[in-house]
Amino acid sequence: MARFDEVKNLVLSLEADFDKFYSKGNQAAGTRVRKGMQELKNLAQTIRSEVQSSKNDKE
Repeated sequence: MARFDEVKNLVLSLEADFDKFYSKGNQAAGTRVRKGMQELKNLAQTIRSEVQSSKNDKE
């Protein structure tokens, strides 16, 4: 569950940059959004691997 909290916190931390980019056209905010989304992708992959490993250990 700690990883899930990390995902939630990461998404919430990006909210302001999403708003700045889409509402105000702030290009630097767009760069931060892209970076944050890459981190989210990597975190999601880590979680997928942990879940699969845990599932396989129980079989």
